[in-house]
Amino acid sequence: MTKEQEFIQLITQHKGILYKVSRLYMDQLDDQEDLTQEIIFQLWKAYNSFEGKSAFATWMYRVALNTALTFFKKESRKVDKEPLDKDMDHIEEEDSRQKDVQLDYFYNAVQELNPIEKALIFLFLEGMPHREIALSLGISEVNARVKLNRTKEKLQEIIKNNGYEF
Repeated sequence: MTKEQEFIQLITQHKGILYKVSRLYMDQLDDQEDLTQEIIFQLWKAYNSFEGKSAFATWMYRVALNTALTFFKKESRKVDKEPLDKDMDHIEEEDSRQKDVQLDYFYNAVQELNPIEKALIFLFLEGMPHREIALSLGISEVNARVKLNRTKEKLQEIIKNNGYEF
């Protein structure tokens, strides 16, 4: 298998990371697609430096988050704060529709977090232990725990203030 084929296989296998990072950092579909392309480009540029000392997914998280942070700063995009439909919490449709609504509220709330807080929430939702979160972000494990707890509280408050109660 060539290097290119191996890279494509790994990206395909872990494409969920790309989707999640781009959705966390960008609220518009076009911006999400641009960020996804930028992450893939950066992964390819750095692929020769991947030594296999960690799992590919762990390395990919780090590159994706660093790219998202850089992309976010470089583009200096402002979040368009559109009012959420206040009637959305009264929707009584099938469970999947309710989950979609909850997910939309969550992603809208995440847009109000700063880039580091977004990374913390993303890594937490990916099931990473505090130690790996700390390593990925270059902070101490204690600092990761404290920042994560504060970020979760902040996220709950944002969701509550936007009129949605889980």
